[in-house]
Amino acid sequence: MQERIINICFPIKENILLSAKETKDEFTNEIMYLSALYFYRKRRLSLGKAAELAGYKKIEFIEKLQREGESIFDYNEEEMDEIFEDSIKIK
Repeated sequence: MQERIINICFPIKENILLSAKETKDEFTNEIMYLSALYFYRKRRLSLGKAAELAGYKKIEFIEKLQREGESIFDYNEEEMDEIFEDSIKIK
């Protein structure tokens, strides 16, 4: 079964692109990346799905996050405890 593609469009004033010093394509790519990052940070998308939204392969998305100093894994204390507890059980 083929996945459906949905186009999402929104208007912006041309002076926004001029201020950002970006072409329409550069701006669109940046918006897609920042949207993916937002949804990943909010845990609404997995790393893989965020990469897909941004138009990257998963490893490319991880590398971009690293270059920009973004956390790839952001666990709270409770989640870390659970991970360590599970790792002890594996022994």
